[in-house]
Amino acid sequence: MKKSISILFFSFSILFCYADVGMWLPILLKQKETEMQKLGFKLTAEDVYSVNHGSMKDAVVFFGRGCTGEIISNKGLILTNHHCGYSYLQRLSTLENNILHDGFWAASEKDEIRCEGLTVTFLVYMEEVTHEILQNVENAKDLQERDQIIEKNIEGTIAKAIEGTDYSAIIKPFFYGNQYYMFVNRVYPDVRLVGAPPENIGKFGGDTDNWMWPRHTGDFALYRVYANRDGEPVPYADDNVPLKTETFFPISIKGIDEGDFTMVFGYPGTTQQYLISDGIDLVVNHRNPPLIHQRGARLDIMKKYMDLSPEIRLMYANKTNTISNGWKKAIGENKGIKETKILHRRDKEEKYLEFFASQSADATNRYQLLSEIKALYETYRELETKAVTLRETFPAIELGKFIETVRPLLREPYPWSAESKAKLLRHAEKFYPTYYKPIDKEVFVELLDYYFNFTKKEWIPASLQKYAGIDREILQAMAKQLYDHSVFASAEKFTKFVETASKKEIANIHKWLNENTMFLDADLALAALNKNSYTENTLPNIRRQIDAKYKYWVASAAADPTGRFFPDANLTLRVAFGKMEGFSPYNGMVYLPYTTTDGILQKENPDIFDYKVDRKLRDLIIYKDFGNYADANGEMRVAFIASNHTAGGNSGSPILNGNGELVGINFDRAWEGVMSDLHYDITRCRNISVDIRYILFIVDKYAGAQRLISEMEIRK
Repeated sequence: MKKSISILFFSFSILFCYADVGMWLPILLKQKETEMQKLGFKLTAEDVYSVNHGSMKDAVVFFGRGCTGEIISNKGLILTNHHCGYSYLQRLSTLENNILHDGFWAASEKDEIRCEGLTVTFLVYMEEVTHEILQNVENAKDLQERDQIIEKNIEGTIAKAIEGTDYSAIIKPFFYGNQYYMFVNRVYPDVRLVGAPPENIGKFGGDTDNWMWPRHTGDFALYRVYANRDGEPVPYADDNVPLKTETFFPISIKGIDEGDFTMVFGYPGTTQQYLISDGIDLVVNHRNPPLIHQRGARLDIMKKYMDLSPEIRLMYANKTNTISNGWKKAIGENKGIKETKILHRRDKEEKYLEFFASQSADATNRYQLLSEIKALYETYRELETKAVTLRETFPAIELGKFIETVRPLLREPYPWSAESKAKLLRHAEKFYPTYYKPIDKEVFVELLDYYFNFTKKEWIPASLQKYAGIDREILQAMAKQLYDHSVFASAEKFTKFVETASKKEIANIHKWLNENTMFLDADLALAALNKNSYTENTLPNIRRQIDAKYKYWVASAAADPTGRFFPDANLTLRVAFGKMEGFSPYNGMVYLPYTTTDGILQKENPDIFDYKVDRKLRDLIIYKDFGNYADANGEMRVAFIASNHTAGGNSGSPILNGNGELVGINFDRAWEGVMSDLHYDITRCRNISVDIRYILFIVDKYAGAQRLISEMEIRK
């Protein structure tokens, strides 16, 4: 009996990580209530999530397409990260009125700026719908029919839930399809910029400090959600009014100290906590290396030119921001996996399972399932390696991507219709203003040189094999022809060609397109790898089969009534909790749990863009003009770290104390724990937050935006 129990326990230790924290569905938070209260939470699960009365979930919003925000006044004022609205700040900026560089503070509501395309989403309620979604799936003859049944059930369940309302809904699988939950939402499309600090505050430390601790970044911005006079979501209109929000977060300027309870409430993007060793190996040894190299090469080239001109910096600010985040995360992820030796540990545990398989029927079944998953990864690994090298190369070359966008129109016979010409010109108007040829020309050579000369030849598709081993000098000549002499060389050349092309010139472009198919061949090869087929050897098909096996692999976690195991993040509302605490990443090194404005002056370097300090901010710091926002020692705290499990999507999430008061907003993770999407290690994984007192200090003392301060409920 003891042997049987120990085998069963061992099989659980392989399958699941017994983390002290996790990402919990708020509807199930009652299971964690006692644990939270022991750590210092003074409220109840009902205060966090309720459908019967106002609760914290009513003040948390899904911001844009991948961030979190929180309501901090009864007039729909939203606090989120500076980087969450970075693309809108860039889009609203010009060289004459550079909001991104100089910051922006609306003097009144009428001065708040519309952010076209930006939405915020409020969760109305969530509920488990597993029974409804899995009806009749036992009758499916294969995975394709099973998916079709599930999709039909999802459509029917959503239609029934939102009938007669202005709601929308999504249904997502949990534990690889062992459970399904529906999230009924209300989406507001009128969102306006209220205030944002200048980039040298909102992105202080830039890419240099990204994913690092200690941190001194004022990563915040303020927006407002507008509605009609009945509080209903409507498109932008001049007569819309700020949304009256009965539930919003009060703000504490008392602050928190080491050991105090903290809670994150937001929309974490993606985690993969239940991967076997092959899954982790796929990420760190096959997916990340080409990503790291190719994105690093692009960033080096872009930053070289961005340092030469404010115009180029503004043009490429959001592009580098997006590229850099994933690039640096991949480096940190690989570093963390190596240092925690989790890949080695999981591989060893899986080998132990083989030993136990001869002694227990349960272990035998689990080992057979493990073997089947491993066999599928053998195929998947090859396909993914081919795909990642392609997608980190060809789509990253801006002009190549543009050519493939317009190729079908350019290949039309003479004469081109007025409609086709108009479409070509619209594509050009969208592309060329945010494109700098010298950057892309260098990127073309660097990325293709790596792809064709340093990628294993067997990973290169047959249609591109003729370029394998191509000399760098030939690539440079190809770049000169494409970027300097072709009709794509500039907006002026392309526009003139479209507007005036003769029959002969159109015949010539047809010939050129037929002879220059590198980007087309790459697109077709990548599309073939990603073809949504249930029968062919493609990534979606193999991934589907792997996920079907994982469904059984993690079934015990989904069925566990104690709530020890949390489902992977999937951009749905979650609660994570822990405490403010430092950590020791390496022997002899200890990180304190908070930073102060002294660190801003220590990092200041006027010769490095990332470390330029705003003159007014410097004076406020030097003279310690912190107002009511200094801590008990008279210092101005900037950021703090805590042991809350977060992921991408948690950017902008509220950090709450035990009373449910806002004490900060999440914006990053510490470098040593970036691998937390794959494996959470509480000894080194820390989320990084801006201290709410620093935010208020910037709004009040730096920006002089007291009208915003007066909206908030600030508690001392």
